[in-house]
Amino acid sequence: MQDLSITLIQSALHWRSSLANQQQFEKAFKRINGKTDLVILPEMFTTGFAMHPEGLSESIDGPTTQWLKTQAKRLDAAMMGSFIVQEEGNYFNRLVFIKPDGHMQYYDKKHLFRMAGENKQYQSGDKKLVVNYKGWNILPLICYDLRFPVWSRNRLVKEQFEYDLMVVIANWPKKRSHAWKTLLMARAIENQAFVAGVNRIGSDDNGIAYSGDSMVIDPWGTPISVAPANQQHIKTIAISKKKLDEIRNNFAVSLDWDDFMIKATQRS
Repeated sequence: MQDLSITLIQSALHWRSSLANQQQFEKAFKRINGKTDLVILPEMFTTGFAMHPEGLSESIDGPTTQWLKTQAKRLDAAMMGSFIVQEEGNYFNRLVFIKPDGHMQYYDKKHLFRMAGENKQYQSGDKKLVVNYKGWNILPLICYDLRFPVWSRNRLVKEQFEYDLMVVIANWPKKRSHAWKTLLMARAIENQAFVAGVNRIGSDDNGIAYSGDSMVIDPWGTPISVAPANQQHIKTIAISKKKLDEIRNNFAVSLDWDDFMIKATQRS
């Protein structure tokens, strides 16, 4: 398994304007230095964290997906971000992972942020996704999912780790930035995996401020790349397979992990 270069794009978002957001991210892509394997965008990167999905949703094969496929092919890199999808009468906060060849996988946000009424507007997902890309197993999560360690718990499957990199995309408010940073580090430590968190900046039309604080954390829980708060930031960092293996082999806490099962619950 080779090292993996990941690009975090910390940016403000135009409120409820897919075209404006696409245009600004296309400009951001031009600022990526060198080759990257994976470009990570914030949660609901086309609209901001909108709780009235009517008029903003798309089909899974709609214009945002087509735009992402175009960018993935042009950059020769996988693209990851979430947007509002309508399917069979339900709305989803859906994260897509699109490879350069156009192959797509998706994850629907499991834990909906009830304090903003997300659970009343959107349908909860009930399945985890682990993407295999360039030999790395990648677990994508969306914002509020970060607070639930059982959902993101790594495990050994036939003596192999279920995932190597956790990616959390978010619209996480500035006033809770301490929790954001602390939980990202905790997830890295307890799961012996790299963690990348990509959060937006600026303010939305609900008056909520976001400071970003995007970062990449190694399996010891040490931040190895930290974006400056409240600033647009585009950073590419290589995460090391050798370092990952050394940590897991020299401090084999995984051999003492507790066995458990997650029981899916149906939410209305």
